[in-house]
Amino acid sequence: MELDFGMDFEDYFPSMITRLGAEGFIGELCNGFRLLMDVNKGVITFESLKMNCFMLGLEVRDDELVCMLMEGDLDGDGALNQMEFCILMFRLSPCLMDGPKMCTHQGVDPILM
Repeated sequence: MELDFGMDFEDYFPSMITRLGAEGFIGELCNGFRLLMDVNKGVITFESLKMNCFMLGLEVRDDELVCMLMEGDLDGDGALNQMEFCILMFRLSPCLMDGPKMCTHQGVDPILM
C-alpha cells in the first residue's frame, strides 16, 4: 500500500539535540514514550497508541497503528518498550546525521518513515 500525503516533513530532532544535548534529547524521547505507554504494562501497546491518537484528535486507521508498532517491535512481542521506541525515533529521523533542514518525502507517511 502506497500512501501519498504530498507534504513536506521537517525533522526537528537535529535542532533539539543541538539545543538540549544528547542526554537531554534522550530524556525527552523517554518522556514521549511515557506519554504513549500503557501505564499498567510499561510498554506502548496497540490499545495505548489508539487511545492516545484519539485523545490527540488524530484519525489513524487500525492497520496504520499496527504498522507503526511492527516497524519498531524488535523483539516480536507486539508492543514497544522504551529502548525500541527510542531506536525507532532515531531511525525515523531522516535528517539526524545531516543537521537541521527541510526534508521532503513524497509518497511516504512521515509517521511511518
